[in-house]
Amino acid sequence: MYDVVVIGAGVIGSAIARELSRYELKTVVLEKEEDVCCGTSKANSAIVHAGFDAKPGTLKAKMNVEGSKRMEALSKELDFPYKRNGSLVLCFSLEDLPRLQALKEKGEENGVQGLEIVSGERIWEMEPNLSREVKAMLYAPTGGIVCPFKLTIALAENANVNGVEFQFNTQVENIKKCGKGYVVQTNKGVFETSFVVNAAGVYADVFHNMVSRKKLSITPRKGEYCLMDKKAGSFVSHTIFQLPTAMGKGVLITPTVHGNLLAGPTAEDISDKEGVQTTAHGIEKLSKQARVSAKNIPLHMTITSFAGLRATEAGGDFVLGEPEDAPGFFDAAGIESPGLSSAPAIGLYLAEEISQKAGAKKKADFQNTRKDIPCIAEASKEEIQALIAEDPAYGNVICRCETVTEGEILNAIRRPLGAKSLDGVKRRTRAGMGRCQSGFCSPRTMEILARELGKSPLELTKAGGASNLLTGVIKEEFI
Repeated sequence: MYDVVVIGAGVIGSAIARELSRYELKTVVLEKEEDVCCGTSKANSAIVHAGFDAKPGTLKAKMNVEGSKRMEALSKELDFPYKRNGSLVLCFSLEDLPRLQALKEKGEENGVQGLEIVSGERIWEMEPNLSREVKAMLYAPTGGIVCPFKLTIALAENANVNGVEFQFNTQVENIKKCGKGYVVQTNKGVFETSFVVNAAGVYADVFHNMVSRKKLSITPRKGEYCLMDKKAGSFVSHTIFQLPTAMGKGVLITPTVHGNLLAGPTAEDISDKEGVQTTAHGIEKLSKQARVSAKNIPLHMTITSFAGLRATEAGGDFVLGEPEDAPGFFDAAGIESPGLSSAPAIGLYLAEEISQKAGAKKKADFQNTRKDIPCIAEASKEEIQALIAEDPAYGNVICRCETVTEGEILNAIRRPLGAKSLDGVKRRTRAGMGRCQSGFCSPRTMEILARELGKSPLELTKAGGASNLLTGVIKEEFI
């Protein structure tokens, strides 16, 4: 019997779990994949939106602005990469200047600070590589960039250290109202609980509709991206948007916190809730749209492409809280962009709602800080020497592209909610995220995983499930 069952270990579920872990509540997070951050949270723009785009008065607007304000302090508490680099919205026509002005006024109504419309030569003083067709742009200095993997993992680890259980490879199959609580049926058995939090991304409508007569409808909106080499990372310094349309904020160009350059996403409504394959058509569309903002964007330096799904709810806004006919069932549904930016605020909002209803007291021993894995690539000579003196494994480089050592990989496996797959290591350390895309380091990372987890290499996976990396028979002399 649990006080709270959270469905989904993405950034929203992990943010809610972290805030719930402040209270004397028995909480468990159920995740159908093998790790945290395996859905929308791992494939997005990694943007902390300033909050000028959402309609005033909506939950999107409120949570975006509050989440953006909280992100810097949270990054210091939980030790994940965040940078306030500012964002720009480009206007290519004098006829569209009123729309740009309206966007500024909308942002100001939402409480966004420092918005400014820039024109003339200052445009190219701020961003020399922008198209000469730009007539004006909206500058939002509070916009930022973040590592979505590190953010999600940090929230989940901190929740776990503070007592929240995580059950992976656990797929929810049914939810039933039972007395004053709910029975959650899964492929790993039954979980009884007083409260349910529905943070299931593109599947949130499925679980909501099991308990409420007021139905939700979520459409997966696929967005494709191109990630460019670190040599292209300085092409722009701000996050570059185009004036938004009904399908979203369009294709953006942005540096990443790790020094790469990212372009995307496209926007295509699909029916497949697992449809994350990239397409030639999508990449071609992305390339064409990105070149509108910056003609010379170095797409030839692309080292990988990927796609993610946004959970677009028919009502157009975030769905947060209890349905009228399902008390104790708390939705965090329809969390599309700016969901990543809003996560800290959504976590706080729902945890306060649940704790008040449960009458739960705050813990006296809550640990609000957490340290990330040491990063050799960014460490000083003195820091590196100290790490090697403590553990020689920090002197053994495994991933050459990103300068990731054996010590970092061991840390990733051994820490709370540690990595169990190649992608799990990659998200925690960046081993395999460089130019060769794990061509060199994956066999060596697999050796470490097999040794640490006590598994045969045949059992290792790229990302859990049936994504085994090797088949056949391993001769005894190679084990």
